[in-house]
Amino acid sequence: MASLSSDRAHRDSGTSDMQGREFIWTDSDFVKVQALIYQRAGISLHDGKHAMVYSRLSRRLRETGYHSFRDYLAWLESDDGAEWQEFINALTTNLTSFFREQHHFKIFYDYLSLNQKAKPWRVWCSASSTGEEPYSIVITAIEALGLNSKFKLISSDIDSKVLKAASRGVYRLEDLKNLNERQLQYFFLRGKAGNQGMVRVKPEFISLVEFVVINLVRDDWPFRDLFDIVFCRNVMIYFDGATQRRVLEKIHSVMVPGGLLFVGHAENFSESRDLFILKGKTVYERL
Repeated sequence: MASLSSDRAHRDSGTSDMQGREFIWTDSDFVKVQALIYQRAGISLHDGKHAMVYSRLSRRLRETGYHSFRDYLAWLESDDGAEWQEFINALTTNLTSFFREQHHFKIFYDYLSLNQKAKPWRVWCSASSTGEEPYSIVITAIEALGLNSKFKLISSDIDSKVLKAASRGVYRLEDLKNLNERQLQYFFLRGKAGNQGMVRVKPEFISLVEFVVINLVRDDWPFRDLFDIVFCRNVMIYFDGATQRRVLEKIHSVMVPGGLLFVGHAENFSESRDLFILKGKTVYERL
């Protein structure tokens, strides 16, 4: 555990703190957090995120025993240990649902159905969150190719905690409203007794997914073989233009020519036409 440090109030010139907060929180603290999360994860936190950052990182101060953001952030910078992952976990957003942006899954289904492959299909979901997206991909692939078809999904996220939840594959039944009854029966087990109202992805479908922590802005991607399809949806919106371009170049390098890249509804990469061309609504083809 971190040593308890001084809780002396640190105030920057011209900076005032809101009354009633557990910890002193200054503009200087926020700027430091902005710099650190950008360096580590490529995430650009805009100035309207003060309250969110304070709320989420306050939990880390309590967990680590620090009494001020200044001391916590100084310790973080001085150490390259496990707390960096906790810091990143705290500041990432994991909004997801089954079959979110459903038109993508129709295009995905048609692409698999219409293109025959001798080798196994390789698909990467680069923002797994708690698993709703990768399991939507699995369901679509099984429906398009059949249960015994060769299909491999790598599902990654920068947040290690959500990946653990994804690997369990347990959800509330009410959150599966975008699935039909046949899909519920075929792909899920319903909870009984104390687990009533919950469902779990069947083990044989969980086994089709390899979950791995990957930081998109780092150069240590663990891939040896190229992907036919990449889902990178609602991730780039957290990056600035230069970081987006760098990540797109790296995605391009791990895809086969003609492969499909699915992105979020608010993401537009028309300035990277040397890498990808638009093939449909937020769907790009790798050149």
